Amino acid sequence: MVAIFKNAQSFVREYRSEFADNLGKSFEESDAAEQYQMLVRLIRKNISRRWINTNDRYDKKNGAKQVYYFSMEFLIGKLLNYYLINLGIRDVVSEGLSTLNVKLGDLCAYEADAGLGNGGLGRLAACFLDSMAFLGIPGHGNGIRYRFGLFQQKIIDGNQVELPDNWLKNGYPWEIRKPENAVVVKFNGDIVTKTDGDRLIFEHENYEPVLAVPYDVPVIGYGSPEQINTLRLWSAEQVGDEFDFASFNRGDYTKAVHSRANAEMISYVLYPNDSNVSGQELRLRQEYFLVAAGLGSITERFKKKSVNWDSFVDQVAVHINDTHPAMCVPELMRILMDEEALSWEKAWTITVNTISFTNHTVMPEALECWPQEMFRRLLPRVYMIIKEIDRRYREALAARAATPEQMNNVAIICDGQIHMVKLAIIGSHSVNGVAALHTEILKRDLFRDFYAITPYKFNNKTNGVSHRRFLLEANPGLSALIGETIGDGWIRRPEELAYLGKFDNDSHFLKQLSDVKYENKCALSRYIHETTGIAADPAAIFDVHVKRIHGYKRQLLNVLKIMELYNQLKDNPNLDIPPGVFLFAGKAAPGYHFAKLVIKLISAVADKVNNDISIRDRLKVVFLENFNVSIGEIIYPAVDISEQISTAGKEASGTGNMKQMMNGAVTLGTLDGANVEIRDAVGEDNMGLFGLNAEQVASFHQKGGYVSWNEYHNDRRLKRVLDQFVDGFFPGAGGDFRDINDSLLRDNDEYFVLKDFPAYLDAWRKLANLYRDKEEWSRVSLRNIACSWSFSSDNAIRGYWDEIWEKKE
Repeated sequence: MVAIFKNAQSFVREYRSEFADNLGKSFEESDAAEQYQMLVRLIRKNISRRWINTNDRYDKKNGAKQVYYFSMEFLIGKLLNYYLINLGIRDVVSEGLSTLNVKLGDLCAYEADAGLGNGGLGRLAACFLDSMAFLGIPGHGNGIRYRFGLFQQKIIDGNQVELPDNWLKNGYPWEIRKPENAVVVKFNGDIVTKTDGDRLIFEHENYEPVLAVPYDVPVIGYGSPEQINTLRLWSAEQVGDEFDFASFNRGDYTKAVHSRANAEMISYVLYPNDSNVSGQELRLRQEYFLVAAGLGSITERFKKKSVNWDSFVDQVAVHINDTHPAMCVPELMRILMDEEALSWEKAWTITVNTISFTNHTVMPEALECWPQEMFRRLLPRVYMIIKEIDRRYREALAARAATPEQMNNVAIICDGQIHMVKLAIIGSHSVNGVAALHTEILKRDLFRDFYAITPYKFNNKTNGVSHRRFLLEANPGLSALIGETIGDGWIRRPEELAYLGKFDNDSHFLKQLSDVKYENKCALSRYIHETTGIAADPAAIFDVHVKRIHGYKRQLLNVLKIMELYNQLKDNPNLDIPPGVFLFAGKAAPGYHFAKLVIKLISAVADKVNNDISIRDRLKVVFLENFNVSIGEIIYPAVDISEQISTAGKEASGTGNMKQMMNGAVTLGTLDGANVEIRDAVGEDNMGLFGLNAEQVASFHQKGGYVSWNEYHNDRRLKRVLDQFVDGFFPGAGGDFRDINDSLLRDNDEYFVLKDFPAYLDAWRKLANLYRDKEEWSRVSLRNIACSWSFSSDNAIRGYWDEIWEKKE
């Protein structure tokens, strides 16, 4: 690998020059913000030629396939420290900065987490880009450059309050604006049909144009500075710079800026609230904006190399990450037919063989549907194509004597709605789930009719996470210990982590492992105290539940456990319970009332427990607000017990379980999502399993037989805790938690919280007792680290490349 800087002195010379060249001032006159900006500019300048060369090499390499990964989210977090590691220059830069009395950590802290995602979907996309760059796969991301992220979460009086996530307020020095590659995206208007001989021509008139302007961000893989891939983010702007001066002069200021505001709104906010019609329409605009801009750019790039559309599938792979980019199917058809004059049949063959689709959920609310009339009005030509895809698919099924039920189950347009997941399945050559159990549920239940018709499309690709991001960078202490023990080969070849298994009887190594964990817990304790004022004892069990707040993820079950432990201590202050710090983090969707109530309940329990001197600090409850990648990188290295307790059959995969496992956490979970494969890798003795399995949950849903009132009446612990929700146990709460009580009893506990409670508590106690034996706990922790290699995103991406994107028939 060719070094960017020969030594610290050469770095300092170049760094100082950036201030004079870009700011017209010396380094000594600069502030921390400028020092951060100039450091990123310097790194970007030094990789720019390599970045350009990478793209030139891709374009000149005839027959080389490039992957375009479409996702509404790319949760890339902060890049500076990670890219310095990947470029092999972190130590040189840190040394050089120290001669200027600047700490690298301070500049890294100045960087904002990019507001481009929300949770696992976006972080998976970022990990996949990282692994593609490392593995030398020509792979690029296509997303939206949101002006504001999802939201900045504040907890005020126990309530989640959403504030704007203004992550771009100080600019984003990693990006490069590319206005010359802008694409015009068309909304609304009329479709005029004409004929040219035997060919129908569709012209879009009276449309509302929006300009999609790309901003490119480099994707730098570890040890691969000569190959730099691209994350292309699209920003919505007004076409042209016309200003309605006449309206402005008349005092109609709103009308004067209406066109610009209407265009720019598309890329303002990630996931606008779609509980109203305006929000729904804005989301639909966002999704079409992404696919139209991305495919427009891809096809233009292809045409610069070739005019032979038969070679398109050999040079381009389009992957849609969940249903949000499902309109890639009709939009690629539109481009091929309307702009390139291909027949329907040829365009369809190219489209299906180009596009692949990953499903990420079995939850009905995440399987997008759009009102047919709204869709037709907003996207008239795309609607026509979807309608024709639906008609032809139904016609083909009728020829195969499909049953009426099958026909209805696979119809894209049904009951006045357009079903995006059905469009994605029909228009793709590959459909994959993200964990073995999840894929089986798709085939057996959710998409069983599609699977019966085209079983060859369906396959599994279990999710993975970047071990270089969440172990090498996030946990330098553990990474150093691993390197000293088995060498650094694991950084490039994660399977070498398995070599650690040979040390599970080495008491000295296990003590070192325990010491590293303790130091990481001390770091997290300091962060907790700085941000919340709560004193968390690093010697206690760190029981961590960090993920999006949702009913099926069952933060509520965890709260019931904590309340039961508290009740036990109140009944018997001398009870021997291992001290525990119970940490929660995650955001609730702004319109999700139940999830926001759960956050308020966690806060109420924290106030009750943390301020009760009678339990002598043996329990602490913490909610860390505004969870993001950077906070995750502080938390993951410190976790003892990883709470992965979703209702079986509801979590597609999960990736937090993998990140925490890599850092030595022990999983406490149900047999759901990738937990099943974690069990297969590490063994039941090295985790805590409990609860109903997916088949049992499905049976209760289908056949009935579960009555939550019975659990309430038959378990005095549950009865006591649930009564505390409504009997004044929480001062000042009033009836705040009545809805939670009703969800469990009146609404029959949709997610089987009460059913799984006894087994969950038993499994937790088993792990808590194991924690008392420090050496044995470290041994179990080590086994989890050693077995985590199979969950590296490198492995997942090799599967996608070999079996989907570059698969040879």
